[in-house]
Amino acid sequence: MRTFISLTLATVCLSAFPALAQKKPTQEIDYVYPAGGVPGTTFNVIIGGQKLAGINDFAVYLDDNAVGGLDSKEEQKLQEELKKLEDRQKQFGPLGTADLARLKIVRVKLAQFDRKEGKSKTNINEKFVAVQLTLPANITPGDHEIRIKTPNGFSNPFKFCVGLIPETTKQYWVSAPKKGKKGVVKFQPSFEATVKLPATINGQTAPAGTDRYHFWATQGRQLIIAVEARQLIPYLADAVPGWFEAVVTIRDAKGKEVATAQRYRFRPDPVIHFEAPADGNYTVEIHDSLYRGREDFIYRLSIGELPFVTSVFPLGGKSGEKTPITLSGWNLAVKQLTLDNSAAATGIAVVPGSFYNSVPFMVDDLPETFERESKNSGDTVQAVTLPVIINGHIGKPGEQDVYHFTGRMGQQVVAEVFARRLDSPLDSLIRLTDKDGKQLAFNDDYEDKGIGLETHHADSYFTVTLPADGTYSLHITDAQSQGGPDFAYRLRLSEQRPDFALRMVPSSIDIRPGRSAQVVVYALRRDGFTNAIDLALKDAPKGFSFSGGRIAANQDKVQLTLIGPSEPSAKPFNLVLEGQATVNGHLLQHTAIPAQDMMQAFIYRHLVPSKELAVMVSGTGRAGRKK
Repeated sequence: MRTFISLTLATVCLSAFPALAQKKPTQEIDYVYPAGGVPGTTFNVIIGGQKLAGINDFAVYLDDNAVGGLDSKEEQKLQEELKKLEDRQKQFGPLGTADLARLKIVRVKLAQFDRKEGKSKTNINEKFVAVQLTLPANITPGDHEIRIKTPNGFSNPFKFCVGLIPETTKQYWVSAPKKGKKGVVKFQPSFEATVKLPATINGQTAPAGTDRYHFWATQGRQLIIAVEARQLIPYLADAVPGWFEAVVTIRDAKGKEVATAQRYRFRPDPVIHFEAPADGNYTVEIHDSLYRGREDFIYRLSIGELPFVTSVFPLGGKSGEKTPITLSGWNLAVKQLTLDNSAAATGIAVVPGSFYNSVPFMVDDLPETFERESKNSGDTVQAVTLPVIINGHIGKPGEQDVYHFTGRMGQQVVAEVFARRLDSPLDSLIRLTDKDGKQLAFNDDYEDKGIGLETHHADSYFTVTLPADGTYSLHITDAQSQGGPDFAYRLRLSEQRPDFALRMVPSSIDIRPGRSAQVVVYALRRDGFTNAIDLALKDAPKGFSFSGGRIAANQDKVQLTLIGPSEPSAKPFNLVLEGQATVNGHLLQHTAIPAQDMMQAFIYRHLVPSKELAVMVSGTGRAGRKK
């Protein structure tokens, strides 16, 4: 098998793919507030975005299950039932127990319709709808996708988190602005509340706003204060640098700052490990770095003794084998695990376990080895045989590891580092020298077209043709002369292994019965892969088909026509598109990752992967009758 990087949590930077022109969904979700909840609970949610005005009927889907919505026919029936109950009360006096209970239920349900539509206070083109959601008790914790279906179409997906610790939600501040002189809207920039730990707090940042949350902690308590902001909305089209840039600060009872963070390592969302120095009250403050604020500056702030992994070693293992790994971090119940890769596909997976954060782990089918550090300097000087993947560290600032191998004239050798893509803080720098120390190749940062969320592509890669038979040396270090126990890497030294990955845009499609929609499939070519790629739907429901299913050799994209069935659907279909190609008689086969086309900071565009390709068949068919 070939190495394939599964990039379900990454994005593609479209600077590499010119002439992108994608039709946006009829309804577009810009934010969901709150952006998460706890299994088995019912709560109100605000969905803000474009083209949401005038909606009387809509359904909200979490993944492919309806979890809420409004129906104008249901509203009419409830209004009629309410009138009957109230008339009966007026005519015959106090209602019985059953009727009183029903009256309460009817009024609660009708309350959802009273504020089903509103207008943004900071964006005149944006509307919002309010809806009551119910999360099933058996829903899997983690990240899900929420979409809204209206008579006019099917929206883009938006990330929705399902957690296990208690949650609270700050009041949706647009719903209750204060009015100053001459009717000018005045926002309440500051908000304060007391929370009991552990807790996840859903909030929004108002213009010039700072939110403060007070909590009690005993001495020595190991707390994690973690923010999800950019993780919720990866890119904002009309904000620089292109996301809500949160800053968190911890203060003691006297207001003295005891910790602050704007990032966690290379991630924009801050995380603080806080050991309470004494019993007492503490305050967490959160605000935007530039004190900006509006409805889509949403966040989830989690505080508690949360199990948080800071590093894992090794960063990966060989397919078909078991890999012992060591975990480092805070509040971890176990620090040693053995991962069974016997049935694992090659690519990036997630370490199983009840951790607050997701921990990536890479599986490959090449032979693996570990660095052997010098006891004196910490540097590694080691002979290896190609092909190989080396698991190592840059254990201290300024350290350099060197690997010698024997090559032949004309041999094409690839050197590739996986570190930052596996959440290591290493900013790698690699170079290749011959036996006389002459530099033949060098690379600091290599742009992986499938990792657009990383605005700093810190992993290294090059391909070099060896000029002669002999011994060569691959040097690896940190470009910033940093180092430490967490600065781990996986270094691949091998000949080229041509391969590809696929992205498909958009990830939400609305088709009228019997009609078609346009989609674009992008090919991410690796290690010199140039062959054509054949595309086909896998196990497609009856009535779905594609036309134009091939990406030509040396081409990076193709536009396809998706044809839908003649009958409407009551819920979304989840379609799967596969690509196949042959290299030297070997079959390569990969699934296309659905993606959204998102703009960052007015100019940059990225393909942000979605969990699934959801297709809704609804509306008027070819015959013109309403489906």
